Amino acid sequence: MRKLSGWQSRAVGGWLVTLSLFQLYTAFFGIMQPRLQRGTHLLFLLPAAFLLFPATKKSPRDRIPLTDVALAILALLPPLYVIACNDALNLRLEFVDPITTPELILGTLNIVLLLEAVRRAVVPAMAILISIFVGYLFIAPWLPGVFYCKPTPFAEIVEMQYLITDAGIFGTITGVSATFVALFVIFGAVMELTKTGQLFTDLACRLAGKSPGGPAKIAVISSGLFGSISGVAAANVYATGTFTIPLMKSLGYRRRFAGAVEAAASTGGMLMPPVMGAGAFVMAEITGVPYLRIVLAALLGSILFYTSLVLKVHFTALRENMRGLDDADIVSFGHIARNSYLMLPLIMLMVLLFRGFSPYVAANGAIAISFLTSFFKKDTMMTPGRIWALLELSGANMVMIALACAGAGMVVSIVTHTGLALGIASVITGWSGGHMFPALLLIMVTSLILGMGLPCTPAYIIAITIGGPALLSMGCDVLPAHLFVFYFAILAGITPPVCVPAYCGAAIAGSKPLQTGFEAFRLATVGFLIPYVFVYNHALLMQGSAMEIITLAIILLMAVVFLAGGLTSYMGRELNPFERALLLCIAAGLTVICTRPGIINLMAVRGAAFLAVMALAIRFTLKIQKGKKLVKAN
Repeated sequence: MRKLSGWQSRAVGGWLVTLSLFQLYTAFFGIMQPRLQRGTHLLFLLPAAFLLFPATKKSPRDRIPLTDVALAILALLPPLYVIACNDALNLRLEFVDPITTPELILGTLNIVLLLEAVRRAVVPAMAILISIFVGYLFIAPWLPGVFYCKPTPFAEIVEMQYLITDAGIFGTITGVSATFVALFVIFGAVMELTKTGQLFTDLACRLAGKSPGGPAKIAVISSGLFGSISGVAAANVYATGTFTIPLMKSLGYRRRFAGAVEAAASTGGMLMPPVMGAGAFVMAEITGVPYLRIVLAALLGSILFYTSLVLKVHFTALRENMRGLDDADIVSFGHIARNSYLMLPLIMLMVLLFRGFSPYVAANGAIAISFLTSFFKKDTMMTPGRIWALLELSGANMVMIALACAGAGMVVSIVTHTGLALGIASVITGWSGGHMFPALLLIMVTSLILGMGLPCTPAYIIAITIGGPALLSMGCDVLPAHLFVFYFAILAGITPPVCVPAYCGAAIAGSKPLQTGFEAFRLATVGFLIPYVFVYNHALLMQGSAMEIITLAIILLMAVVFLAGGLTSYMGRELNPFERALLLCIAAGLTVICTRPGIINLMAVRGAAFLAVMALAIRFTLKIQKGKKLVKAN
């Protein structure tokens, strides 16, 4: 991103501030019609990509060249037409009424400029992926079997991408970005500027800093808390890793391990309720499943994921005789208590969500509380200068997410209009022989490949568009199917060879990027097992009796402990190769048991019966003792 100064900085800053004010205005006074809301959203953010992000490494980074100014001006035209002609576009019959020459020109311009903006502001890999899907429309008539599609006229391609609102550039996915996601980006910026992220780090430091390997545990806890809100794993690595990674290195952790811990923990934040990096809101929009049900279903899996990370860094610290932090390096409880008011917005957010309010209302309430609580201390007070900085930062943070969502909308449009998703579902079903487990393996690989290098939200959208129909056609329920794909789309961020969060961690730690990526992949092993349990046993989704859920949680926790011991080669003492293999086999066996609801239910029934017998025995024993005391008293 460019670092501008002078009048260019003020002009671009004012542009971004205006966008943030628009998002807040519609949040408090009502969302506009789809084309108006989404069109205005992209009217600001598409030109901003050319103003803020250089075209190449050699392009100026301290000023905006005239070519980028020209591209920014051109990027204004397609959204402006959509906004100005909203009423007429609402009345036209989609794919029936002919597309006009101006619409054809502006639609083509919008597609080309969006691809270039995605290449600059998101990642080149996503621009290439979208281009491949667009190219598929031209070669599909010559492809065999399920990949065949009748020729699609160029005018129809432009229409599906530019003029409709159920998919494409101005489709539903962009609608989520222009409403829920934008609001939570603003909320995340408020949390950052009010130093709530530092509070998370201080709290983690206080809770785990003195224990062996304390800095690594600080990284895990603080990154999990902050990552759920930030929504971008790479940004989370830089936000918390600049403190935790040097701290881990200073106490003896290997550079590669320090960077990997931060990368794995930051990526896992996207799996952590209540926000899940905005993924929960997108999932609720796509599936129609209530938001609260989604976050409750994801809660137990995310807890197990972070438990595994804490155990691995703890066992590694014990094996290598690492100490924790000194008392002088840990902030006092009094300091944390004085700053605990910074948690009020997050508490307000969770209270409103659990009381049944929509995420939109909850985010509004949290932002309002953040503004009020900022006046509790002088260094966080929302002065006019800080408000400007907040709104500017929010607008800048929206650029990548909005463009990624618009690009994902293009892919969704192509896949749904050509029937490619059903074709891929047929291929997966055929290759798997109609069996669920091989199909899950194929979809896992597909999700990991499609999600490499992409932000979490568009990675999930693209992956579920491709893999979702296959799972649903094989009888998998909607929520476990979406969570299965969501997990692997997120974990693609730490799956080599393209693992951007790990590369960011390696840059801070000074380690080799690919080695750090493999280390992060190993640390996140539990995350690759949990989705399979989602599909086979809905007790992990908090569905079922309390005894079934508790039994499953205990068995999975045992598997997590044994897996951590096997991978770190430590369980009370350093293990030999045979003992490591034995622990890994036990962990695998326990995980397989968790995928068998019948076994879990039987264990739950027996466990409940055992507890009932124990309770009756204790009660009977207490009655006998009470009777003896009465006899002695008489």
